[in-house]
Amino acid sequence: MPLSTNEYKQGLNKRESFLLSALARADKNIFTLADAKRIVKKNTKELMHSLIEKKWVLPLKRGLYVIVPLDVGVRGADSFIVHNFVIASNLVKRYYIGFWSALNYHGLSDQIPSTTFIATIQAKKPLRILDMEYHFVKLEENKFFATIEVEVERNKVKLSNPEKTIVDCLDHPEHAGGIDEVAKSIYFSHQELDFGKIKNYSDKIRNITVLKRLGYILEKTGLLEKYEFVFKAFIPSKGYAALDKLSPKKGKHNSKWGLLINREINPEGWMY
Repeated sequence: MPLSTNEYKQGLNKRESFLLSALARADKNIFTLADAKRIVKKNTKELMHSLIEKKWVLPLKRGLYVIVPLDVGVRGADSFIVHNFVIASNLVKRYYIGFWSALNYHGLSDQIPSTTFIATIQAKKPLRILDMEYHFVKLEENKFFATIEVEVERNKVKLSNPEKTIVDCLDHPEHAGGIDEVAKSIYFSHQELDFGKIKNYSDKIRNITVLKRLGYILEKTGLLEKYEFVFKAFIPSKGYAALDKLSPKKGKHNSKWGLLINREINPEGWMY
């Protein structure tokens, strides 16, 4: 026999109703314990415990909660799913969603990562929330730019734009599924990308390895001549950076691009 509302999602008392109404008016469907304390003042933890028990609120992590919409039904929090980007936008103040997550969002990769990658300016340990992994990538201040704001489930979320996503993935291919996934993204989407922006962003983050990896990928995919303007003033720095950070540091040295080729890029294999 199906559960009734009273049997599963219990009614609200006056304080609980007041809190949820106030949060809704403030457009805070995701809120912190501090937000709740500013509204109800006393016995906030006990109030939150009651709301969780009654399935009106879903805890995301310690001190962070989401209001379960009325249209979810009598099962309340037990049947409610929150988009991982919305959760990510509430985990750290200064952030943007990037790397493999942004590659997929922009349609540059058809692979859906099981981890949400979040760029931040402070180190933060990974989190697991509602069966999703959240990985934080600490970036220097000069790499924190070129973001866009999109709407996800009526929430504003920040992501890197397509060109900055490519640059970030070339900078840290280990957060993008590896260099092969980055290379595929560039090859199949190159006509949709602004390589002038990619060059400018590469210069701005001051990591020549980004251009090293990009040049090698374009050469291997037959696109170097089309985008050779990117490399007019290119001079590889001393030393050999690994092409792929996820592969063992073994392979051949490529002096043209200043790379240790520790992972083969084979475009013909992408067609099958």
